[in-house]
Amino acid sequence: MMNSPLLITSIMQFAKKNHATSEIVSVTKDDPLHRYSYAEAFARVGQLANALARLGVKQGDRIGTLAWNDHRHLELYYAVSCSSLICHTINPRLFESQIEYIINDAEDRWMFVDPQFVPLLEGLVDKIPGVQGFIVMTDEAHMPQTELLNLYCYETLIAGESESFDWPSLDENAACSLCYTSGTTGSPKGVMYSHRSTVLHSYAVALPDLFSLSVNDAVLPVVPMFHVNAWGMPYAVPMVGAKLVLPGPKMGDGAAIGDLIAGEGVTLAAGVPTVWMALLADLRESGKRLPSLKRVVIGGAACPTSIMSDFQQHGVMVHHAWGMTEISPVGTFNTLKPGMDRLDEKEQWKVRAKQGRAVFGIEMKIVDDENNELPWDGKAFGALKVRGPWVCAGYFGLEGYSDTHDEDGWLCTGDVATIDPEGYMQITDRTKDVIKSGGEWISSIELENTAMGHPAVAEAAVIGVSHPKWSERPLLVVVRNAEQELRREEMLSWFDGKVANWCRPDDVVFVDELPHTATGKLQKLALRKQFEDYVFPSTG
Repeated sequence: MMNSPLLITSIMQFAKKNHATSEIVSVTKDDPLHRYSYAEAFARVGQLANALARLGVKQGDRIGTLAWNDHRHLELYYAVSCSSLICHTINPRLFESQIEYIINDAEDRWMFVDPQFVPLLEGLVDKIPGVQGFIVMTDEAHMPQTELLNLYCYETLIAGESESFDWPSLDENAACSLCYTSGTTGSPKGVMYSHRSTVLHSYAVALPDLFSLSVNDAVLPVVPMFHVNAWGMPYAVPMVGAKLVLPGPKMGDGAAIGDLIAGEGVTLAAGVPTVWMALLADLRESGKRLPSLKRVVIGGAACPTSIMSDFQQHGVMVHHAWGMTEISPVGTFNTLKPGMDRLDEKEQWKVRAKQGRAVFGIEMKIVDDENNELPWDGKAFGALKVRGPWVCAGYFGLEGYSDTHDEDGWLCTGDVATIDPEGYMQITDRTKDVIKSGGEWISSIELENTAMGHPAVAEAAVIGVSHPKWSERPLLVVVRNAEQELRREEMLSWFDGKVANWCRPDDVVFVDELPHTATGKLQKLALRKQFEDYVFPSTG
């Protein structure tokens, strides 16, 4: 057999030749509905690669992006990776200090940035000395006023460049992209994806029991391209030649998402639960229908069955998925097995509420505290571990990170789960006390440490409490210092400027003492039990 390397370049070349007329539609700040073909897109990718070479980049250089889901970001995915560079996507929702840390840790050489995020970089420019220059992803007419040095306009940068580029022959194990974890238990950690891992992951998510992608589909990834490569869809969709619809800065706008789905004939969409709550709310208010939409994939947080039920009324099937930055990210996917359609409604909902079965390529097991493998009986629960060809073996710049990988090479996911006899996995808890809100992780440790900085706080704990929109939101539980006054508003405002606004606790409860183990450790389990019926004031 021929030993052809598995390269992202091959996806680009295949799509350009075999699906030249398939469409890419995207929303940008400077164009409410940009439209072009795969052939036109990949011609511009060649221009961008030539422009990058003119800037003097070298093999293996990291190229940072702070950008929404649009056609220019897609062009970067291919131009950067296929020309032997590494595309480093950065989550702009992170706190500024985290973004500063990530850019410096990755040693990014150039930053591509949407106009909206230029002020963010202006505030960081003196703290990221390794960055040589900035490219604003717009045209000359929409360039923002800024004092950033060595600044280029994206459209001007690539204008006049040749569409032809001599794409290098690469090792399939060469790095192609970099994404950092949210840093919930310390500093964010970089996960470096290879060409091989990305192509294999793309094959997997296109399978019928996963995204079931076809040239006849129109796909809307509402999951951001700055987070785990939009679940691999910027690669898997061109691989099959489907139409790709990119929402740009409208990702959180339910009405705009509905209009895109209806106007572009979207058949498959993917995103976190909060996106679909906004869309369903708009559909209820407007009375609109979405006749083209057949499937919605939901991950990033547990999907309420109410969302599944509401979509079902529109003739749309919802599929649960689970994964991590370390897993590229898809690890499990929920489709019903033959005969399960004959289960009664209650039993069907029980199955569909689970995170699903392992994708081919992912080995999965649950273990007890002594690392003994537990049975797949739907009752035993233990620490979830995975391994496979698109699971990271370590972190960028961190050799042998033992906290997340065991001696046999399994990735310790940090989740606690059960697996039933049919192979359906369900997350039941987390081994580390992070909070998952709207698909994003929030560190309870960071919030607790911040709270403890207040002079009137003797002890603090943060737990995740159920929220109807965000799945979970942080609740701060505080023991005051004796004889000191501390009011709710003062405590909550203490977090201003210390953590990202969306990470702030939604409320604070004052107690006389916190539960501890015999060795003095805080009992989060007991605390969650104590506040399991708690309702935030804004949702009560």
